[in-house]
Amino acid sequence: MARKRRSRIPSEIIQVRIDKLSHEGKGIAYHEDKTIFVSDALSGEVATIKFTDKRKGVYFAELIELIDSSPDRVKAPCQFYHMCGGCSLQHLDVDKQIQLKQDLFLQTMKHIGKVEVKELIEPIIGNRLAYRTKTRLGVRYVNKKNKLLIGFREKHSNFLCDMNSCEVLHPSIGKRLESFAELISSLTCRTKIPQIEVAIGEESWAVIIRHLEPLINKDLQCLINFSRLKGFHLLLQPGGPDSIHYVYPHQLPLNEVFSSSLKKELALSYFLPEFNIKNMFLPTDFTQINRVINRQMVHLALSLLDLDSKDRLLDLFCGMGNFSLPLARQAVSVTGVEGNNDLVIRARLNAEENQCENVNFYCADLFKISGNDDFRNQKWAKNSYDKILIDPARSGAMEIVQNIELFHAKVILYVSCNPSTLARDTEILIRDKDYQLIKAGVMDMFPHTAHVESIALFHHKTYKA
Repeated sequence: MARKRRSRIPSEIIQVRIDKLSHEGKGIAYHEDKTIFVSDALSGEVATIKFTDKRKGVYFAELIELIDSSPDRVKAPCQFYHMCGGCSLQHLDVDKQIQLKQDLFLQTMKHIGKVEVKELIEPIIGNRLAYRTKTRLGVRYVNKKNKLLIGFREKHSNFLCDMNSCEVLHPSIGKRLESFAELISSLTCRTKIPQIEVAIGEESWAVIIRHLEPLINKDLQCLINFSRLKGFHLLLQPGGPDSIHYVYPHQLPLNEVFSSSLKKELALSYFLPEFNIKNMFLPTDFTQINRVINRQMVHLALSLLDLDSKDRLLDLFCGMGNFSLPLARQAVSVTGVEGNNDLVIRARLNAEENQCENVNFYCADLFKISGNDDFRNQKWAKNSYDKILIDPARSGAMEIVQNIELFHAKVILYVSCNPSTLARDTEILIRDKDYQLIKAGVMDMFPHTAHVESIALFHHKTYKA
């Protein structure tokens, strides 16, 4: 079979006017019969562009020169922004960024969810820089440059960006990229380290170093000395995820931390001080990367749910109890359900540590449960609940909303990291399940990116607030 010939990308540089912004934050221009997505461009701008790719009949281009700039354009706070693919909107005024996200959210709810958001929740915003507390960074030693690179990939390639700092990462790592590069470059195994993973807690932080061959003692000691000097926990990953283990300040397999007496020393933690909650977690656990927004989000969730001491609440996709434990401070009982058993174990431990005795956690794959019979086989699903909080992954919670009547809940609060699946599930709740959308809004969980975090409150038609 003949190999399919790749479409030729035009080589000429052309001038276009940017019509609008896409959901990914790219400028959209139209030229002759071409739809073109232009990086770093804003609505209304006139610019010369160079084509970089073509996929499924759509062209992609980079901005070469601005002829007419938008008044919303600002100088990017990061000197590496125009090369680095970690952010996509630093060239847009921060207030306009959140307006863009809100507009995109409302459009998505209207076109996919077939609903108008009549009452908007004021957008939640926080620090726009130094907010990111978890990241995975590529590492590559480039022989031709005799230099080790560490950071995110470039915008228009798979190459690593040559950068020595990052403005959106927590300063613990964002201001230390150069020193980490110097450290790894000094190792004999520098060509065998493809990535590092960083997790920042409020009392300590941790770095996981992936290595493709065993470390010699000299390299290992060099890494330990550096971690001791900079004050972080050091973990190594010689193979798959199950191979991750601590080497400093103690040597211990990652999966044994919470069963050992060292858990309070090795585990990371974050606080929800308004509810007197301290959550411990491992560097590989899912947590919200923007801690300031997370605190505001939890407070908003409890305010919208308007709990009283008689409410029985179901928290679906509960993770390690980010919402469940604060909810337990106000409700008579909370039931949390999560598909990752490690996070369920963590949730139970944190409930015990925070003396939340009115919360129970269950492990169940909420993406695979479908139909009344499947739900009736779940112990937690045999109960009725007054209110439900849903916080799913990007694929949404269709299986849940299609069977939501089983729980007889009068109030649903839906936290979403993907407006498209929230809108899809909203249509089901309104069209088929007799719920009404009361209010909704966006949260700036990932500033300087096109990612939209949102929240929506639903009441059953029979509910009287």
